[in-house]
Amino acid sequence: MQEGSRRAVVTALVANLGIAVAKFVAWTATGAASMLAEAVHSMADTGNQALLLLGGERAKKDPTPEHPFGYGRERYFWAFVVSIVLFTLGSLFAIYEGAEKLRHPHELGSMGWAIGVLLLAVVFEGFALRTAVKEANRVRGRHSFLSFVRRAKSPELPVILLEDLGALVGLIFALVGVGLAEVTGDPRFDALGSLAIGILLGVIAVVLAVEMKSLLIGEAANPEWRREVVAAIESEPSVRRLLDLRTQHLGPEEILVCARIELDPGLDFQGVARAIDSVQERMRARIPAEVRIYLEPDLGEPEHGQADLEA
Repeated sequence: MQEGSRRAVVTALVANLGIAVAKFVAWTATGAASMLAEAVHSMADTGNQALLLLGGERAKKDPTPEHPFGYGRERYFWAFVVSIVLFTLGSLFAIYEGAEKLRHPHELGSMGWAIGVLLLAVVFEGFALRTAVKEANRVRGRHSFLSFVRRAKSPELPVILLEDLGALVGLIFALVGVGLAEVTGDPRFDALGSLAIGILLGVIAVVLAVEMKSLLIGEAANPEWRREVVAAIESEPSVRRLLDLRTQHLGPEEILVCARIELDPGLDFQGVARAIDSVQERMRARIPAEVRIYLEPDLGEPEHGQADLEA
């Protein structure tokens, strides 16, 4: 895990842990459904950040005979688990609590506690989101934040961005629900706030699950790196044609490159070996990641389904 991603995860973990404790205290004083939903949401987020840190540590394990390409995808797996936790503990619980309070509304108390804690939580969540945005700006380049979340191969920053954004919007829902319940005297507004929080978390969880599933299955290297791979191959004088290219992320900072290349037919065995070594050196010099390279010299025609060549 890169230092910027780790910093964003740790910041969010500390903020959410403190916020969760404050929300539980406020829920005890008020009995507000939206406050309980927010407290459980913050606890789920705290656990999620711990899972992201766990994935980052497990991904550092050395390759083994059973896992010869290492454990880089551990980070994708634990990020996928985060989406499940967010959906079950966050979304489903908030929806259940909101529906229950709609069916059996009860008067809320000590609303000053609830509003004060929620406003304090907005400050802390805003700080955590600011840290995540700052770290994301270092790596997202010209991409929009939506494009960054969809294209990023490192799972931590997209997860933290969506979690923190969801937390802020959820706090606004809770504030509106609690505030309307206090002004109107109708506690069902608080229940509606809990339902809104649950639906919001469900949407975020589904988005995360879809993106992490794609990374777990295996995604090609990003377009910039694929162009560098092609450039490295085609810049070698002994290469006549690139016949086929397949790339895949083994982890956020590690890619697998498999290519069929047509070499100068006049090369002897040593010439072929030197050409392949040269291509590998050029590739590693161009790509800021660990690259595992497998090149197949060939005189045949290109295979069908050259997704990376056409990308």
